[in-house]
Amino acid sequence: MYKLKILPQAQKDLDQSHGKIFSSLKNKIIHLMNEPRPYGALKLTNEEGYRIRIGDYRVLYRIDDKVKEVFIYRIKHRKEVYR
Repeated sequence: MYKLKILPQAQKDLDQSHGKIFSSLKNKIIHLMNEPRPYGALKLTNEEGYRIRIGDYRVLYRIDDKVKEVFIYRIKHRKEVYR
């Protein structure tokens, strides 16, 4: 079981979501505690980390396997997330 750490920018992004989107994001993020590399997760090429897709939104995160922690650093709409 991994610890989940949501960095301040990701928390700000999460706070701006609402309704069904918030619920979907929350469920997928919590699932990362049990499976940090779920089916469909892609390793990023331009930077260190992974991304999961939740509808039109992307969650970017890093995994530290030594201390078993998942650091979520960005949650944005697909048009804005890689800028």
